[in-house]
Amino acid sequence: MGSPPMADWLEGFVPMKQHVLIRFGKWQEIIDQPLPDDPALFCATTAMLHYAKTVARAASGDIPGAEAEQKLFLAARKRVPESRTLFNNTCQDILAIAEEMMNGEVEYRRENYDAAFAHLRRSVELDDNLPYDEPWGWMQPARHALGALLMEQGQLEEAEAVYRADLGLDDSLSRACQHPDNVWSLHGLHECLVRRGETALAALIKQRLDLASARADVPIKASCYCRMQHAA
Repeated sequence: MGSPPMADWLEGFVPMKQHVLIRFGKWQEIIDQPLPDDPALFCATTAMLHYAKTVARAASGDIPGAEAEQKLFLAARKRVPESRTLFNNTCQDILAIAEEMMNGEVEYRRENYDAAFAHLRRSVELDDNLPYDEPWGWMQPARHALGALLMEQGQLEEAEAVYRADLGLDDSLSRACQHPDNVWSLHGLHECLVRRGETALAALIKQRLDLASARADVPIKASCYCRMQHAA
């Protein structure tokens, strides 16, 4: 049986809220969300909710709960038809990023850091290679989680490179994948420079960070709320 009329073009918009909740670390709000009453019709929504709940439980330190949601995500993703889209992207391609992000977060909380970073680097690769779209098919740049967790583990050189690329300060990314003056990446880059003792360059980046922070509605303490120890 095929999808109901218009579901393939419209249902993918329903779970966009999950990106916002994860962006701002609303872990309990995510966990408390009910699942759709009709998981067959809202198949992409169901999968994205399980992704969000996995990340939320992992970030809250509930590893068994995260693992249970992880399994539910994998089962839900299999039920999403290839015909289900979000503008120029298929929901399956979007959920592929979710899977790598989710796996990275769970492995990080298990303290399997090499595996965690491998998953997060793969999420960055998939994010970079989504077909161009406005708004983005994947709302929170995958580099923001990768950079935050690399820095938390003291891997400052790679974290700095991640933020530089995201900000478009090198030639490694196409313009569509760059986020110039993004407050989250500016915070990450500034912290990397401070921790490495690059005081002169840190002062220059701090000027851009102060301008970006002045437009923010909440204090920015890390490029991703998934980081366990935030910087002031």
